Amino acid sequence: MNDVLTGAIAMGSMVVALFFLRFWRNTGDRFFLYFSLSFLIEGLHRIYSTLHDNGGEDSPTHYVIRVLAYGLILWAIFEKNLPREKKSG
Repeated sequence: MNDVLTGAIAMGSMVVALFFLRFWRNTGDRFFLYFSLSFLIEGLHRIYSTLHDNGGEDSPTHYVIRVLAYGLILWAIFEKNLPREKKSG
């Protein structure tokens, strides 16, 4: 049952990544690209941990991957709120 729920979470992450990828293609805003990459990393991590780990969620590798994924979200928000340069002329 745990594998089924993890698979559903991975599928949901991949679907959300595709939605953000579509928004990025329509707008060209890197904010959506970073969010898409974050959810893609999270989905792939769930798939990998289900197939290759035997419940060892306390490994530092899991935390590093999650910090990378959540760091991309934080960076996207930070970059979006930076002041923009005004074009002269």
